[in-house]
Amino acid sequence: MMPSPEETVRGLYERLLERWNERDARGMAGLFAIEGNLVGFDGSSVNGRMPIEDHLGPIFRDHPTPRFVAKVREIRCLAPKVMLLRAAAAMVAPGAGDINPALNAIQSLVAVRRDGNWQVQLFQNTPAAFHGRMAEAEALSEELRSAAKAVVGD
Repeated sequence: MMPSPEETVRGLYERLLERWNERDARGMAGLFAIEGNLVGFDGSSVNGRMPIEDHLGPIFRDHPTPRFVAKVREIRCLAPKVMLLRAAAAMVAPGAGDINPALNAIQSLVAVRRDGNWQVQLFQNTPAAFHGRMAEAEALSEELRSAAKAVVGD
Protein backbone atom coordinates (compact mmCIF):
# COMPACT_ATOMS: atom_id res chain seq x y z
CA MET A 1 0.00 0.00 0.00
CA MET A 2 1.36 3.42 -0.97
CA PRO A 3 1.80 5.98 1.78
CA SER A 4 -0.62 8.90 1.81
CA PRO A 5 0.60 12.33 0.71
CA GLU A 6 0.48 13.38 4.38
CA GLU A 7 2.75 10.48 5.39
CA THR A 8 5.11 11.19 2.51
CA VAL A 9 5.38 14.91 3.35
CA ARG A 10 5.95 14.08 7.03
CA GLY A 11 8.78 11.80 5.93
CA LEU A 12 10.21 14.59 3.74
CA TYR A 13 10.20 16.96 6.73
CA GLU A 14 11.81 14.33 8.96
CA ARG A 15 14.54 13.76 6.35
CA LEU A 16 15.11 17.54 6.17
CA LEU A 17 15.70 17.69 9.94
CA GLU A 18 17.85 14.54 9.82
CA ARG A 19 20.09 16.11 7.17
CA TRP A 20 20.44 19.20 9.37
CA ASN A 21 21.26 17.02 12.37
CA GLU A 22 23.82 15.12 10.27
CA ARG A 23 25.27 18.46 9.10
CA ASP A 24 24.77 17.36 5.48
CA ALA A 25 24.43 20.50 3.33
CA ARG A 26 24.21 18.61 0.02
CA GLY A 27 21.69 16.11 1.37
CA MET A 28 19.52 18.82 2.89
CA ALA A 29 19.61 21.00 -0.23
CA GLY A 30 18.83 17.96 -2.35
CA LEU A 31 15.40 17.71 -0.75
CA PHE A 32 14.46 21.12 -2.19
CA ALA A 33 12.94 21.80 -5.59
CA ILE A 34 15.46 23.37 -8.01
CA GLU A 35 13.87 26.78 -7.36
CA GLY A 36 13.07 26.04 -3.69
CA ASN A 37 13.35 28.66 -0.96
CA LEU A 38 14.85 28.55 2.53
CA VAL A 39 14.15 31.21 5.16
CA GLY A 40 16.45 30.76 8.13
CA PHE A 41 15.97 31.51 11.81
CA ASP A 42 17.81 34.83 11.40
CA GLY A 43 15.70 35.85 8.42
CA SER A 44 18.23 34.85 5.78
CA SER A 45 16.45 34.05 2.54
CA VAL A 46 18.11 31.68 0.09
CA ASN A 47 16.61 30.89 -3.29
CA GLY A 48 17.53 27.79 -5.28
CA ARG A 49 18.85 24.33 -4.47
CA MET A 50 22.51 25.12 -5.21
CA PRO A 51 22.54 28.43 -3.31
CA ILE A 52 20.92 26.60 -0.37
CA GLU A 53 23.75 24.06 -0.39
CA ASP A 54 26.31 26.89 -0.66
CA HIS A 55 24.64 28.70 2.27
CA LEU A 56 24.50 25.63 4.53
CA GLY A 57 28.02 24.33 3.82
CA PRO A 58 29.91 26.99 5.81
CA ILE A 59 27.36 26.87 8.62
CA PHE A 60 27.95 23.14 9.10
CA ARG A 61 31.70 23.43 8.54
CA ASP A 62 32.32 26.39 10.84
CA HIS A 63 29.75 26.01 13.65
CA PRO A 64 28.75 23.22 16.04
CA THR A 65 25.09 23.37 15.02
CA PRO A 66 22.48 22.18 17.52
CA ARG A 67 20.19 19.25 16.67
CA PHE A 68 16.54 19.80 15.79
CA VAL A 69 13.72 18.03 17.60
CA ALA A 70 10.19 18.76 16.43
CA LYS A 71 6.49 18.12 16.79
CA VAL A 72 4.36 18.24 13.67
CA ARG A 73 1.23 20.28 14.29
CA GLU A 74 -0.57 20.03 10.96
CA ILE A 75 -0.27 18.58 7.49
CA ARG A 76 -2.86 19.57 4.91
CA CYS A 77 -3.41 19.73 1.20
CA LEU A 78 -3.38 23.25 -0.29
CA ALA A 79 -3.97 22.18 -3.90
CA PRO A 80 -3.41 19.08 -5.98
CA LYS A 81 0.28 18.21 -5.56
CA VAL A 82 0.85 20.96 -2.94
CA MET A 83 0.99 20.24 0.80
CA LEU A 84 1.62 22.39 3.88
CA LEU A 85 3.30 21.08 7.02
CA ARG A 86 3.48 23.18 10.20
CA ALA A 87 5.60 22.18 13.19
CA ALA A 88 7.14 23.46 16.40
CA ALA A 89 10.84 22.79 16.80
CA ALA A 90 13.52 23.07 19.44
CA MET A 91 17.28 22.73 19.31
CA VAL A 92 19.65 20.79 21.54
CA ALA A 93 23.27 21.96 21.53
CA PRO A 94 26.06 19.38 21.17
CA GLY A 95 26.70 17.83 24.57
CA ALA A 96 23.62 19.44 26.14
CA GLY A 97 20.90 17.40 27.76
CA ASP A 98 18.11 19.93 27.27
CA ILE A 99 16.66 22.25 24.66
CA ASN A 100 17.65 25.91 24.40
CA PRO A 101 14.28 27.73 24.65
CA ALA A 102 15.80 30.81 22.97
CA LEU A 103 16.04 28.73 19.79
CA ASN A 104 12.46 27.44 19.75
CA ALA A 105 10.87 27.93 16.35
CA ILE A 106 7.70 27.52 14.37
CA GLN A 107 8.48 25.84 11.07
CA SER A 108 6.49 25.83 7.85
CA LEU A 109 7.21 23.57 4.91
CA VAL A 110 5.45 23.74 1.55
CA ALA A 111 5.98 20.59 -0.50
CA VAL A 112 5.23 20.10 -4.19
CA ARG A 113 4.93 16.86 -6.12
CA ARG A 114 6.84 16.82 -9.40
CA ASP A 115 7.75 13.85 -11.55
CA GLY A 116 6.32 11.54 -8.89
CA ASN A 117 8.46 12.96 -6.06
CA TRP A 118 7.67 15.33 -3.22
CA GLN A 119 10.16 18.21 -2.88
CA VAL A 120 10.51 21.15 -0.52
CA GLN A 121 9.36 24.34 -2.23
CA LEU A 122 9.62 26.50 0.90
CA PHE A 123 11.04 25.86 4.35
CA GLN A 124 10.70 28.69 6.86
CA ASN A 125 12.11 28.59 10.38
CA THR A 126 10.63 31.43 12.46
CA PRO A 127 11.69 32.22 16.05
CA ALA A 128 8.93 31.37 18.55
CA ALA A 129 9.45 34.58 20.51
CA PHE A 130 5.88 35.06 21.78
CA HIS A 131 6.74 38.67 22.71
CA GLY A 132 5.11 39.52 26.02
CA ARG A 133 3.42 36.12 26.33
CA MET A 134 5.77 34.21 28.61
CA ALA A 135 3.19 31.56 29.53
CA GLU A 136 2.87 30.54 25.86
CA ALA A 137 6.65 30.48 25.41
CA GLU A 138 7.07 28.35 28.53
CA ALA A 139 4.28 25.96 27.49
CA LEU A 140 5.94 25.44 24.11
CA SER A 141 9.31 24.84 25.78
CA GLU A 142 7.81 22.20 28.06
CA GLU A 143 6.11 20.46 25.15
CA LEU A 144 9.31 20.45 23.10
CA ARG A 145 11.37 19.40 26.11
CA SER A 146 9.22 16.24 26.26
CA ALA A 147 9.87 15.59 22.57
CA ALA A 148 13.60 16.12 23.09
CA LYS A 149 13.80 13.51 25.85
CA ALA A 150 13.26 10.82 23.23
CA VAL A 151 16.33 12.14 21.39
CA VAL A 152 18.75 13.11 24.18
CA GLY A 153 17.50 10.91 27.03
CA ASP A 154 16.62 11.91 30.58
